[in-house]
Amino acid sequence: MEPEELLVLVAHGDQTAFEELYGAVSGPVYGLVRRVVRDPAQSEEVAQEVLLELWRSAARFDPERGSALAWILTLAHRRAVDRVRSARAASERDQRVGRRAYGPAFDQVAEAVEAGLERDWVRRCLDGLTQLQRQSVTLAYYEGYTYREVAQRLSVPLGTVKTRMRDGLTRLRECLGRAI
Repeated sequence: MEPEELLVLVAHGDQTAFEELYGAVSGPVYGLVRRVVRDPAQSEEVAQEVLLELWRSAARFDPERGSALAWILTLAHRRAVDRVRSARAASERDQRVGRRAYGPAFDQVAEAVEAGLERDWVRRCLDGLTQLQRQSVTLAYYEGYTYREVAQRLSVPLGTVKTRMRDGLTRLRECLGRAI
């Protein structure tokens, strides 16, 4: 029997006609799907979906519009293209998620530039202090000494160090405030 006649019988639920139609078209359906999808396992899956759809939608076949094989292969091609598009979209989605998950949490270049600019401003502002103020601030804030230890290292009274630190920090605050 011709595929057109078999499709009419399948549309009425004839399982024997479907078995015969299945035998006649499963090879060409798989071949077409395989050329589009490329993956053998997915091609088998898509071909099975097409043949199942053929059983369910045989009544939609219109012999006036073309041959049964052309209609069946059109169903197969559409289903194969849908599978490829779906797989590509899933892959792109996974890649986007992966890039977000493993990418830097911040803009490293911008952070490095900003840190460099801040260091430059701090250096300029420190250069604007007196030598005792600069030494006091540097020892206390960059080297971690207490006020008492700074006074001992510089051989000046503790009160002088406290005053110089207060004045130096005030000048630094003003200078850095202009930087912003």
